[in-house]
Amino acid sequence: MTPHAAPGAGGRAHVTGATDAPLLDLTIPALLARTTAAYPDREAAIFADRGLRLTWTALSAAVDALATGLLDLGVGKGDRVGIWSPNRPEWVLTQFATARIGAILVNVNPAYRVGELAFALAKVGCKALVLADGFKTSDYPAMIAALAPELADCAPGALRAAKLPALRAVIRMGAGSAPGMLRFDDLAGAAADPARLDAITAGLDAADPINIQFTSGTTGLPKGATLTHRNIVNNARFVTDGMRLTEADRLCIPVPLYHCFGMVMGVLGCVTKGATMVFPGEGFDPLATLTAVAAERCTALYGVPTMFSAMLDHPDFARFDLASLRTGIMAGSPCPIEIMRKVAGLMHMDEVTIAYGMTETSPVSFQSGVDDPLEKRVTTVGRIHPHLEVKLIDAMGETVGVGETGELCTRGYSVMQGYWDEPEKTAEAIDAEGWMHTGDLAAIDAEGYCNIVGRVKDMLIRGGENVYPREIEEHLYAHPAVQIAQVFGVPDPKYGEEICAWIVLRPGAEATEENIRAFCRERLAHYKTPRYVRFRTDLPMTVTGKAQKFLMRAAMVEELGLEAAKTA
Repeated sequence: MTPHAAPGAGGRAHVTGATDAPLLDLTIPALLARTTAAYPDREAAIFADRGLRLTWTALSAAVDALATGLLDLGVGKGDRVGIWSPNRPEWVLTQFATARIGAILVNVNPAYRVGELAFALAKVGCKALVLADGFKTSDYPAMIAALAPELADCAPGALRAAKLPALRAVIRMGAGSAPGMLRFDDLAGAAADPARLDAITAGLDAADPINIQFTSGTTGLPKGATLTHRNIVNNARFVTDGMRLTEADRLCIPVPLYHCFGMVMGVLGCVTKGATMVFPGEGFDPLATLTAVAAERCTALYGVPTMFSAMLDHPDFARFDLASLRTGIMAGSPCPIEIMRKVAGLMHMDEVTIAYGMTETSPVSFQSGVDDPLEKRVTTVGRIHPHLEVKLIDAMGETVGVGETGELCTRGYSVMQGYWDEPEKTAEAIDAEGWMHTGDLAAIDAEGYCNIVGRVKDMLIRGGENVYPREIEEHLYAHPAVQIAQVFGVPDPKYGEEICAWIVLRPGAEATEENIRAFCRERLAHYKTPRYVRFRTDLPMTVTGKAQKFLMRAAMVEELGLEAAKTA
C-alpha cells in the first residue's frame, strides 16, 4: 500500500492517511504464530556470518524454548528485560521470547559505556539483562561486573546489586562463563512448554507495553519511549506495505536491531509479510553486506545514506551481482541525489523508498512511494502513512498553510504510550488532544509531500544516529578544566552532520583538543565524541545569558569552508 494524502481544507498543512485497511489488533506472538502457520517451511532468518538458517517453524520453536527458560527464571508479564548486543541470533530470539510472555524488551545501545548502561537499567528497573560477550572494543561482561561487583559472589539468577536493585539475572551469550551469570544457551535449551506459553499469550493485549527504547531530549538525559504491540506491529506492516514487500522477498538488514530501523521496520516488517530476514553480520560492514545481498539474492536492503555510500565506494563493488535487488529503505538522514541515483541504477533499487519518523512514533510517519519520481524521493520524505494524522503548527499552536514551515505534530495509533515513569515529560511531548510534538520543522506541499527543514530543538543527526548536544555538554562540564561548553552540529558530506564543541576553559586551566575528545570517549558512545573542538575566551550569548548556537555554527561553517552548506 502506498500512502496517499493531500492537505486538508482551507489550504492548511494538515494531512491524514488512508484508512481503507483496518489496523491489526495482534500481539507480537500472535503475529509470529500467524506467519509460522502460513509459511512453516519458508526461511525466516539467515545469519550470514554464522551460516545459520532458520525456517519459521524452527524460529518459533527456538523462541518458545527461550521463553520457557525465561519463565523458569522468574521473568513474567510486565517485567523488563534488557538486551545489550549487536545484531546476533540471540537478539532476535530474545525479542520474540520476551513478547511471548508479555515481558517488556529494553533496547540498550551496543555503544553504551558503563555510566549510560547504569542509567538505562536503573531507569526502567530491568529484572534481567541479556548481553553479548562483547562487541568491537567493548567487553560487556567486564562492564556489567564493574557496575554490579556482587555478581562475583552470587548464584546465577539471584543477584542483589546496590546500584541496580531491580536486576536479578545477567544472561551471557557465547561459549564463555562468568561468575554469577547464566549462559544464554543453557536458558535457550529449556524444554519448551507450548501449552503454558499459549495460556500466557492468550492473556496479552495489543495495547500492552512491550518495548522500551531510549531517546534523549533537551535535558540530555535518556527517556524510555514505551511502545505497545499495536504501535510497532502496525508500523512494521505499513512500512513494508509501502515497499510492496511479500513473502517472496528477502530483506537484508545491516542496520542495528537496538534501533526501530532494525527491530521494527526490519524484523517485525518481515514477520508481517512472511519475508526472509538476512543479517550480514553483527555490525555494518560494506563488504559483508554486499556479499550477503549477492549470495542470498536479496530483493530489498535497508540503510542510512552513509551505508549506501560505503557500499558504492567499495573497491570490490563491481564484482557483486546485485540484480536481485528491487526495493528498500534509506532513512536516518537526508539523502543526496547522487547517492539515490547510484542506488537506483548501480544497485538496481529503482523502487527504494525514503522514510521519516521518530522512536516515539514507532517510528515511521512519512514514506515515499516506490513509484514516486526520484526528485520527490530526495527532496521530501514522502507522504503520510495510513491511520495517521499530521499537522504543522506555528509558535502559537496554529496550523500553518501549505508550503509554510511549522513544527510537525503526529497523532494516531503510532504515538508511544509515553516515557517510562516520566508523566511530566510525557505531557510535554504529547498534548491533551493526543498530538506528539516532534520538535522537527517541516513543510508540506499541495500534493501532501513533506520536507523536513530543520529542528526546533538543537538535536543533530550524525550518520543516522541522533545526537543530543546537552548530554555531551553535561559530560564536558565534568572535566576539571571546562568552565563553559556548547555543542552543536555543522554540515558534513559523509555523515550529514558532525559534532563541534566550543569550550571556555577555567582561569589558569589547560586542555588540548585531543584531551577533550579522549575525555568524551571514556564515558560516551563513540558517535557522541566531537570531531571539532575549539577553545574560546567567551561565547556569543543573548542578554538573558542564552547561548546563540546559530552564531557559533555560522562561524564554524565559515572556518571550515562550508559556505555552500550554510543553509543545509
